[in-house]
Amino acid sequence: MSDSRNLQVEVVYALPDRVWRVPLVLASGSTVGDAVAASGLLDRLEDLANKPLDCGVFSQACSLNRVLQDGDRVEIYRPLLCDPKEVRRERAKR
Repeated sequence: MSDSRNLQVEVVYALPDRVWRVPLVLASGSTVGDAVAASGLLDRLEDLANKPLDCGVFSQACSLNRVLQDGDRVEIYRPLLCDPKEVRRERAKR
């Protein structure tokens, strides 16, 4: 574990064929948005640049303003390719 002034967190982003994991040490009080910015993924991946981000911590969606705790895993979510409810409706019709 880190000292009381720092947090150890990880930022992850996954595509079907590749995963990026960026371990970080941030100041206490840092937010999800701070972690995403510090990860450098927004600069390295065109998919994420200049788009609204959906993020979560340990599979729980949250805002970019959420304050992080030591050991949190920040996840950057991709947009859905299709609406799961609509897919189920179409499957039920068949």
